[in-house]
Amino acid sequence: MTIVYVTGDATQPQGEGPKLLVHVCNDIGAWGRGFVLALSKRFPTPEAEFKRWAAGETGHPYALGEVQFVPVAPDLVVANLVGQHNIARKSRPTAQPPVRYEAIRAGLARVRLEAGRLGASVHMPRIGAGVAGGDWAVIAPIIEDELTRHGVSVTVYDLPVQAPQ
Repeated sequence: MTIVYVTGDATQPQGEGPKLLVHVCNDIGAWGRGFVLALSKRFPTPEAEFKRWAAGETGHPYALGEVQFVPVAPDLVVANLVGQHNIARKSRPTAQPPVRYEAIRAGLARVRLEAGRLGASVHMPRIGAGVAGGDWAVIAPIIEDELTRHGVSVTVYDLPVQAPQ
């Protein structure tokens, strides 16, 4: 099995059957840049649950490598995966981007177990390679190691290229 790349909106995963929609969150409870803006516009519950989780209100550990699973439709669950430390700030650049590859690996192992439990396929944007500052050439092999090599179907969505105005 390999990663399938499609052009489209990851908030509207394609295909039949149960689906897990995975995205990367930070470990400081901030929500408001990148993919989560589109996610919140379509499904408000993942943001509300993420904020409860980050505030310590869920009883589930909130730390790098952890994942919160939030049902949003009968056949769709959003996976809030904590895979970035802090956030990127223009006013305070750091030598290392916020992405944490080992946290993404640990989180994807949890996603694999949940996908197996639900019989679900996994859908995502290019996780960790946007505002988290990660390198897709590093992240894609992690996805292969943790998901596709274990028989989990993975679809990665790229938005259509917009023509300049």
